[in-house]
This record gives sequence, structure tokens and C-alpha cells, in this order.
Amino acid sequence: MKLLLNSFWRAAAYCMHPRVIALSFLPLVLLVALSLGLGYFYWEPALDSVRTMLDASEWVSRLWTWLETAGVGQLKVALAPLLVIFAVTPFLVVLSLLAVALMMTPALVALVAERRFPQLEKKKGGTFLGGLFWSLGSILLALVAIIVSIPLWLVPPLILVLPPLIWGWLTYRVMSYDALALHASKDERREIFRRHRLSLLGIGILTGYLGAAPSLVWASGALFAAAFVILVPLAIWIYTLVFAFSSLWFAHYVLAALEALRAELPIEPVPPSTPAEPVTLLEPIHVKPAYDSGNSILPTP
Repeated sequence: MKLLLNSFWRAAAYCMHPRVIALSFLPLVLLVALSLGLGYFYWEPALDSVRTMLDASEWVSRLWTWLETAGVGQLKVALAPLLVIFAVTPFLVVLSLLAVALMMTPALVALVAERRFPQLEKKKGGTFLGGLFWSLGSILLALVAIIVSIPLWLVPPLILVLPPLIWGWLTYRVMSYDALALHASKDERREIFRRHRLSLLGIGILTGYLGAAPSLVWASGALFAAAFVILVPLAIWIYTLVFAFSSLWFAHYVLAALEALRAELPIEPVPPSTPAEPVTLLEPIHVKPAYDSGNSILPTP
């Protein structure tokens, strides 16, 4: 629990970092760029197609007649542009968020590692392809779980529990892998998942509930078409902040857990060095005396 709370407040504090704030505006820049580019090439053909489709519909023609009798026939001019905007914006949002997800997570993990864990060894247990397959497999399992559990959503309490639980599991799987890909080995990653599965799942569920806030803003933009242009970018920015916060929370947690795991590993003792035996270069030479007291080779006087 201490590690969970510690990583929470650190992630909240890091959200005020200038680099994080700059990254949070990235999807808005991408959305505007995509909108201008697509609008320049496809706006008029899209409007013509929508108007042709509306004019060919019998019930829409009746609707125009009723609106003209009610004195609001000018809505016919604004309907086609609004339909084009409503149809295209979700695709632009998804593309922008996918792009920023690929760019934000590595940058945020690098920020946390640079400021808190500069001495943590990079064992590079994960690769780009490995992370891609890991994410795709996790997404597939989450989609299967959602489809299977849809009948249970009719039970009022379960609709508030099952979807966040599934998305929380998916979030913890993907973000934990991305946060550990550079620094942890495969065995270390598996061990952290085994030890901290419940805490990581809890982080994923809580951030999943936080991700519901942009959905409310998005729904308001859909209901009030006049504020659509303002509320949808606001929802994207809030969603990006939630994404940044969850990435930072996972990064602080798993890197701290990795540091603690490595501190537990036993250090093999170094065997004491034995003193080297002295090396004699030359052996002493024993010189036999020319004579001794008992056997003299010299003649006696």
C-alpha cells in the first residue's frame, strides 16, 4: 500500500511537469492538422455525398417540409456539415490518441527513469515487436471478455463493475509491459507481475474510472451541437491528461518495484585471495670444502 500511494502522488506531481503538459497538447495539434488536411481535399465531396443521400430519403424530405412549416427550415443547410463532422471526428480522435500513446508512454517512462532511477540498469527485456504482440494479444482477450460478459451488464450493479474491471486488466497489462520493457529482464518482469498483480490491477481500474470523465464531456458535445467544436477538443485533452497520469503512475510503481526486487537479490561472496608463495629464482649452491678435519687430501708434514 505504501508503494501504491507513493507512486500515486508522484504521478500527480509529475503531471505538472512542462514536458508532460506539452505532450498532453500533442493530440490536439494532431487533430487540427488532420482536420485541415482532410478538409482541404475531401470536405466538398463529402458534403455533396451527404446532401445527395439526404435528398434521396423520403422521410428526410418530410422532415424538411415539417421544419419549413415550423419556421426553422434553415437547419437544412447546417445538417449536412454537422453529419460530416460527427462521422469523421471519432476516427480523427482515435488516430490522434493512438499516435500520442505511442509517443507519450516511452517519453514519460524515460522522464521517470531519468529523474528518479538514473542508476537503474537497462536490461532491455522487451522489444518493440514483443510489446506489439503483447498489446494485441491483451486487447483480443479483453474484447472476448467484453463480448462474453455483455449479457451480465443487464444486471444493474455489474455494469458498473465488469467493464472497468476488464479495461483495468487491459491497462495494467499494456502499460506495465511498456514501463518495464527497457529496464527489466523477462524474468524480472514476470516476477513483478506475480508479486504486484493486484496492485497493478487496482491502478488500471482506478484510471479506467478516471477515463469516464472525458466520455461525459464527449456526450455533452454530441447533445449540444453548437458546443461540439469546443467540447470535443476539451474531452480529448482531458483524456490525454488521464492517459499521462496513468502512464506515470505505472512507471513510478513498476520501476520502484524493480529497484526493490534487485535489492533483494543475494550478492555472491568474493573468495578471499590466498597469498602467493615466494618464488626463488636461484637455488643456493652448496660448495664442498676442499678438505675437512677427518679426510685431508694434503700430505702431512
